[in-house]
Amino acid sequence: MTIRQYSISLFLSLSFLLSQPNVWSKEGLPVEPDVSTRIDELYDHEARLFLMLFSLNGDGKVDYITGRMVQEYARSNFGNPVYQTEAFPLFYWWNHIMWNDPEQDGVNGNERVYQENVEFDISRYKPCAFNGQPC
Repeated sequence: MTIRQYSISLFLSLSFLLSQPNVWSKEGLPVEPDVSTRIDELYDHEARLFLMLFSLNGDGKVDYITGRMVQEYARSNFGNPVYQTEAFPLFYWWNHIMWNDPEQDGVNGNERVYQENVEFDISRYKPCAFNGQPC
């Protein structure tokens, strides 16, 4: 095999491996959970992300999170926040892995691992306790 053939073969092999969305992760990302399993929602003002926290096991522990880009933020007549978000999340967190979906087209296999071995730090958004209970 010539050097040129070897280079082309190596390039094609790497291109194939890198084009596979879940090649580096242990498991594929499950589809976004039903809203009935949502246990909390947060707004990240810095990143302009609307975060939804889910408990897939139903035990009240957060084990799946989505982050949607916020297009517009307002307050209702009653003072409640109202968010206009993208239809699908930009980020997902599940099984200690953060996933990125730059196409924002839902879970369909084109998501990329953004960071592995990462814990979601809810204390960034809710750092206090009120009457001994988390805020």
